[in-house]
Order: sequence, then structure tokens, then C-alpha cells
Amino acid sequence: MPTKTKTSSHKKKLILYIGFIAILLYIAYAIYLLVKQPTNVFTIEEGKLYQEETDIGYVIRNEKVVRGENYKNGMMQIKSEGERAAKNENIFRYYSTNEESLKQKIEDLDNKIQEVMLSDTSLFSSDMKLLENQIDEKVANINQITDTTKLTEYKKEISNLVTKKAQIAGNLSPKGSYLNQLIEERKGYENQLNSGAEYVKAPESGIVSYKVDGLEEMLTPDNFSSLSKEYLEGLDLKTGKLVATSEESGKVIDNFSCYITTISSSQEAKNAEVGQDVEIRLANNVEIPAEITNLIKEDEEDVVIILKIEKQIEELINYRKISFDLIWWDDSGLKVPNQAIVKEDNLDYVVRNRAGYLSKILVKIKKEGEKYSIVEAYTTEELKDLGFSNEEIVASKKISLYDEILLNPNLSHIE
Repeated sequence: MPTKTKTSSHKKKLILYIGFIAILLYIAYAIYLLVKQPTNVFTIEEGKLYQEETDIGYVIRNEKVVRGENYKNGMMQIKSEGERAAKNENIFRYYSTNEESLKQKIEDLDNKIQEVMLSDTSLFSSDMKLLENQIDEKVANINQITDTTKLTEYKKEISNLVTKKAQIAGNLSPKGSYLNQLIEERKGYENQLNSGAEYVKAPESGIVSYKVDGLEEMLTPDNFSSLSKEYLEGLDLKTGKLVATSEESGKVIDNFSCYITTISSSQEAKNAEVGQDVEIRLANNVEIPAEITNLIKEDEEDVVIILKIEKQIEELINYRKISFDLIWWDDSGLKVPNQAIVKEDNLDYVVRNRAGYLSKILVKIKKEGEKYSIVEAYTTEELKDLGFSNEEIVASKKISLYDEILLNPNLSHIE
């Protein structure tokens, strides 16, 4: 009896050992499969696909440079960089001769006029009080202004209010004769200042800029036909370099459109057509539409492409040569790896794995990239055009979001 019990105990232990070893072997095999083929199944999700390239572009604009006769005197901006101006509107002016001296004399007279008015306690006009309130309000707000052009205008408004106040005081005050004399003297200096200044107007409406690089007459939409790889590279421009601000001239830029010229040797460039719509992505990562307006085939490799854009023009004012992404096409939808797609009878299929049951599913490729494709199901009409019967169409399965599909599938013995 003890012998039988002992034998039974050995058998149980042996069974347990065998079971334990089997579990270990199963786990090891599962780990092996996971390591060897970690991505043999792919879950379909919504995605976006691009066909793009990074290029170097030269910015071409409709722009008119303006410069007056007194450009050596230095200039004061009336319109700020990037601000829009109407045709014939003053955009900047050159300083007049002896401007600093005249300004100092006007400032000295303002101080004298103010002293006279403060010393006379007989001035109680309602107009005077109104002007004082206006002056106090503007002085209180002046610290909030950061734009130098607006600050100059604001100071001028305050000066005009002070002058009006002084003129009223001159009529009311017993010291009016002396006060009026100071006012007239100030007017004389101000007339000299204004008459000696040269104002420059906008030749046409557009964006005002003081970024002048001397290429405004060379890189224009009027000479597209003369552009070539040799010509553009011969300009010896540095990519991304800011155009310096001029102290002698300004310009007005067409705010409706500008152009980017690039040189490409890609297959897409070689197959491009005039009028084709593309997109470009600038340094600010904003994607904007563009149109191919000109194509100049340099040789068998290079193509000069001229792109017209009508948005983000202000972003390009500071530059003449930029790096950008040219997006030939993009599409979105069900995104699958190309290695999951197989051909049979000139049709494209994927193999779906649903709870271990494999199904062959017909798909239509909308866009094909280097590694992925955007696919969708065929419509009933499209299936009829392909020659499928009504019974086959009813029985056909369609690809769906979150389906699991096999990579590198074998279509044999799959329904």
C-alpha cells in the first residue's frame, strides 16, 4: 500500500513538472513571436499623407522703391514697417536743414510761453479749462504708446493744444502782447521746419516697407523669362538673412500677391504643369495655397518653378531668400502601410484579421506615398464598372476604421 501511494505521488509531481515546462515553453514561444514579428498586424486609423519636399526659394514682389532729393538728411517714418498706405499718402519725410536747431528753439519758446501763462492768475476761460483737460488726458496716455511714429504724432497733437491755449491766453491776459510775440516767433520757426522738410508719398496703394536690398528692379514679375538657376545662384544671397532697414528710402509692396521662385529636380517638378495648385509651408508652419504660374526647364534634371501666393505676404517682407516646404499634394482618410497591400488581377487588397478569421478585402488607393497609402472602399457603381456581379457586391466586405490588417499577407486560401 505505501508503494502505490508513493508511485501516485511521483506521477502527480511528474504531471505538474510537465505542465510547468509546457507553460514555460508557451511563454517563451509567445515572446519569440513578439520579438520576431512585433508588427505583423496593423490597426487602421485616420491619417494624413503628404508628398512634399524642402526647397530654397527667392521672393519676388511687385514693389516700388521711393526716394526723395534730401535723402542725405535722414528720414522719419510716417507709416510704420508693414503698415498699409493709400496712393499719394505721405509715408515718410526727410529732415529739413538745421532741424535739430529749429526744434530746440521751438522747445525753448514753449517753455517761455508756459511760464507766462502760469504766472498770470487772471485766466479763467472755459475754453482754457477744456484745453487743459485735453492736454492732461493726452499726457497721461502718452506712456502707453510704443510705436515711435504714433508717439511723434501724439506729441504734435499736445504741442498744437498748448499753442491754442497760449493764443487764447494772449487775448485774455494783460501780458497778451508779450505772449503773442512769443507765439508768432514760434510760428516762424515752425514754418521754417515744415517748409524745409521733404515729404515722400506712396506711388500706389500697398504695404509700406523700409527693407530695401537693391533687388527690387531685378527680381520682379516682369522678368520671369530671364530667371535661371545660374542667375539666381549668382545673386549670392544667404538663406534666411534679414533684409536691412534703409535710412534713405522706402518702398510700397503689392499687398495682394507675391511670388516664390525655386529650383527642383524632383519627379513631381518634372511632371508639374502651369496652373497646378499646390501648397507651401513657411517658417511659421502655416500652410498656404499656391499656384504654379511659370515653369522653366533648365535641363533634364532641374526645373525653375514660379509659385504665386496671395496670403502671408507680410511674413515675407523681411526676406529675399528663404527655405520652405513645397507640398505637391496631401490627402486624408484611412491610412495603411504599403506592405499591407497586395495585388491580385490588377486590384488592390488587404487581409483583415477579425478574431482569428482572415478576410480578403478590396480597397481603392486614393493616394500612395513612399511608406503609406490612403485607401477607401469602392462604391457600388465603381464595383459594377469593375465587372462585379450584384451577388458579389452584396457579399463583399468593406474596410473600416480600427480594422486589424496583416502586413505582408498571403492571399492564398483566404476568402
